[in-house]
Amino acid sequence: MMRIITGTARGTKLFTLPGDTTRPTTEFAKEAIFNTISSDIEGRNVLDLFAGSGQMGLETISRGAKHCVFTDSSKEAIEIVRRNCEKTKLSDRSEVRCTDAMRYVKSVAGRIKFDLIFVDPPYEKKIIPSTLKTIAKCDILSDTGIIVCEDGYAGLTVREPQILDYYDLIKEASYGRLHIFYLKKKDKND
Repeated sequence: MMRIITGTARGTKLFTLPGDTTRPTTEFAKEAIFNTISSDIEGRNVLDLFAGSGQMGLETISRGAKHCVFTDSSKEAIEIVRRNCEKTKLSDRSEVRCTDAMRYVKSVAGRIKFDLIFVDPPYEKKIIPSTLKTIAKCDILSDTGIIVCEDGYAGLTVREPQILDYYDLIKEASYGRLHIFYLKKKDKND
């Protein structure tokens, strides 16, 4: 069972896709993530790429984020996100897009900056490096923004030199097979 941990929608149980179509972040890992980023949420613009059920973005809105864009290429997942936005009564600060994540990132380049971006693609697609490079090249992360990246392969993809050319790894944590990486834009003075 997935639920909103705290904030205005605290305790609301969320809809999920049946079966193994998506891999929701565990309650324990989600709580640890939000303990880490709690001071980086209030009034922020959020992007939940590969949204699945939308639980990460909805948690930020419940905690005071200004706005969240949810993207997923699955029509079924997007329908679940819409239902969860309505159930939590957070639709007014939500924008739900059924689109390929990279197509969306490229479409907002030069127009929108996000303060917090969740990157949690299906592990088997191994697209974390290309996703992080596209985010950097399209410059959609604000100067003080954070990327929270979930990886099932011990973070080997996040540690690639071409990724660390764009980002500083500010924190990492492991929860079984799940590895969480917190990234920020590379300091231009480095």
